[in-house]
Amino acid sequence: MAPPRANPTGNSGRGALAAFSRFWHASFVVLLTAYLLVQFLVEPFHRMFSISDLRISFPYAEVERVPTSHSFIYSLFLPLAVVLVTNLLTRAPAHKHHVAVLGLAISLVLTSLLTDVLKNAAGRPRPDLLARCAPAPGTPRDALVSLAACTTTGTKDSRRRLHDGWRSFPSGHSSFAFAGLGYLSLFLAGQLRVFARVGGYDYDHDHDHDDGNDGLAGGEGPGISRRGSMAQQHAEHVVRGDLLRALVCLAPLLGATMIAVSRCQDYRHDVYDVSVGAVLGWTVTYWSYRRYWPRLSSGRCDTPYAGPPAAEVAGRYGRLRDEEEGLVRAAAGRRSGGVVQAELDELPR
Repeated sequence: MAPPRANPTGNSGRGALAAFSRFWHASFVVLLTAYLLVQFLVEPFHRMFSISDLRISFPYAEVERVPTSHSFIYSLFLPLAVVLVTNLLTRAPAHKHHVAVLGLAISLVLTSLLTDVLKNAAGRPRPDLLARCAPAPGTPRDALVSLAACTTTGTKDSRRRLHDGWRSFPSGHSSFAFAGLGYLSLFLAGQLRVFARVGGYDYDHDHDHDDGNDGLAGGEGPGISRRGSMAQQHAEHVVRGDLLRALVCLAPLLGATMIAVSRCQDYRHDVYDVSVGAVLGWTVTYWSYRRYWPRLSSGRCDTPYAGPPAAEVAGRYGRLRDEEEGLVRAAAGRRSGGVVQAELDELPR
């Protein structure tokens, strides 16, 4: 049985404001806190290296093609703006605003957390590690050396740059781009109904529930003819959409790919790093999208799953408050009862 759908009616302006007011769930705050702790407090594993390794001998790019600030613009603020504008133009209800923004946020934060955990655990040297390290004179070229061979440890910025030289795998720019722009691509494909079917017909679902005994030996019989009829009906019910809408949905993925390629051009990562980062970001964003939205072939792919009833949400947090208020009332009753009893004891007998 399909999950219930959201109510398509509602005021769009109030919906956007209500969405942000409902945004800070405890679970998301925990996820964001974990990411910040890993980002700023955990140092990477420093894998040993050789100063004669050409794979880590590329120059350090002082000016990046896509710096971190631009990565946030392209992968966070641009998808967020498009999602909000799309919902405002379609007069989406508060719930649709909420799940659209929350799905994007969870995709980005969870991807960043997983990426940083893998970066610190793997400790893979970047292609420009030797330029960051500046090995001390006399460092042996035919042996593996450690962080102790590096001389760029004088200032806080140089130490930060040096430690970042062991965070090559997977690419953070790549995973972040595919998490944000990948989510935007899925969102647009759903709202533009690029792959949607008409009439809610689902050949795959009905085919899976066919009676396996319909067919006769030799491949003939009513089962085969019925499946053929279903296949024909399925073909008639699929809406391919026009090419322009499909290209609009593909554009964010092209942008994410170009961001990933720029990391190879700056010698921050190699192809392996950015490929794994892209797969990681796309996997997380698809998982996050499907938590709130039906599959893109659904006839209602532009409508999110309905949230829990208000009474159920209130019940999650109201039960504890009721118990606390009950304890307070009981304590107050005991105190007032004690005062009354003391006053009765003081009366003359």
